[in-house]
Amino acid sequence: MTKFSDFDLQDFTPFLLNIAAEATSLGFQRHYKEKYGMLRTEWRVVFHLGQYGPMHAKEICERARIHKTKVSRAVAALEAKRYLQRKEEAKDRRHETLSLTRRGLAVFDELYEVARSFDADLMAQFTPEERVTLKRCLAQIANL
Repeated sequence: MTKFSDFDLQDFTPFLLNIAAEATSLGFQRHYKEKYGMLRTEWRVVFHLGQYGPMHAKEICERARIHKTKVSRAVAALEAKRYLQRKEEAKDRRHETLSLTRRGLAVFDELYEVARSFDADLMAQFTPEERVTLKRCLAQIANL
């Protein structure tokens, strides 16, 4: 018996959360990567703009808890795909408002439905009570 026998990595909450997050993320990745060639941060930017409307990159960073460098790369990639447009602020040209183009909105609309279906399929393995508890506990861990 070792001094670590009372600790099982497979039972370690951060490990379990990471494994679960990666498994679900990879499952959803098929939908946005194969059809639209988007990376994880790109679809998250699209969803924030689609759900909340035009905003600054800094707002996306804060809401999504993504580092500004990753958001900047995602914005450039989405702009190259013509899913997103930038508009300089008249008062301060260092700031830009980001918004989805018509093409970007169409992508958001389609992925929104796919995401809803994916989430419903994922949650179908749980009872209604378990779903509420799971989401409440995850939000509590994430400090939302």
